[in-house]
Amino acid sequence: MALNDLKAMDMGETEQWAKDLGLDPYRGRQVRHWLFKELAVSFNEMTSLSKSVRSFLSDSACITSCLITQIKISRDGTRKFLFQLEDGALIESVLIPERDHFTVCISSQAGCSMGCRFCLTAKQGLTRNLKAGEIVDQVVQVRRFLKGMTGSPEHLTNVVLMGMGEPLANYEEVVRALRNITGSDALNFSNRRVTLSTSGLVPQMKRLGEEACVNLAVSLNASDDETRNFLMPVNRRYPLKELLDACRAFPLPNRRMLTFEYILISGINDSDEDALKLSKLLSRLRAKINLIPLNPHHGLDMSAPPMERILQFQKILVDKHFTAIIRKSKGQDIGAACGQLRGQWTNNT
Repeated sequence: MALNDLKAMDMGETEQWAKDLGLDPYRGRQVRHWLFKELAVSFNEMTSLSKSVRSFLSDSACITSCLITQIKISRDGTRKFLFQLEDGALIESVLIPERDHFTVCISSQAGCSMGCRFCLTAKQGLTRNLKAGEIVDQVVQVRRFLKGMTGSPEHLTNVVLMGMGEPLANYEEVVRALRNITGSDALNFSNRRVTLSTSGLVPQMKRLGEEACVNLAVSLNASDDETRNFLMPVNRRYPLKELLDACRAFPLPNRRMLTFEYILISGINDSDEDALKLSKLLSRLRAKINLIPLNPHHGLDMSAPPMERILQFQKILVDKHFTAIIRKSKGQDIGAACGQLRGQWTNNT
């Protein structure tokens, strides 16, 4: 019988686990404090518990701890972490420095099955879904690293599920992980600072709006079905009309907006006509648009547009009263930018 995974359990489940062992529920609260506030990765680090209690607890539960096997550092300060999971699967997370804080980009699957033409992760296919504890532990491990590097793990303020995999294709485990990422008794990230990115799995989008409160980013990348079918096979299952209907129905707290990610690809989706069609497509939505020039990777037969074309595309959207931001991809020189994650051993640079 598999042991309970404490990083996947909520407060009530952890207290019940303690009770089932014949202990006071406060022992469960103690354990959660060590896991999520002190960032413990083993029972041995929980020094406020006696050795006998630690030994007793370790026989009835496990603490997911992904192994950091490689860290690559970009010229811009971005760090890419290669994690090895218990079964040997490899995933990557990215720590991104901002002006006064850090953002961590985490993975929800080892590999990906969505087949997006511009994405390196898609080329390796799907190995497996991550468990909730493995999703949570990426944040814990990066926060531990930051504590050792700066002494200030609280400077990690933002979490984005934009790494390897399609989060909504691993819905149950992702939502369970989100509870411990945002829970005040756990990692306590503000739900305003947690963003989930999807390629557009419409049924799961509807569920997410009902069951979780996080920011939603939709990887759009085209303004018509023909182009999106070419770039993103998911569009054949959930074409733009269905996707945009789901976006309109998605509950947005006051002053929040949906984010649409639009990877600009030369000669495919970057024309003035594409920009005008995009503005019409999103005209009835509370939306902001992140324009992301295509990031290169080995074997890619497409390229980013020149900067003057990107600026013209942005101008058309701004003239139509959209917030349209050109996102500078960080970590490109270490394969840590959008669409570059592959979860494989690489030579140090």
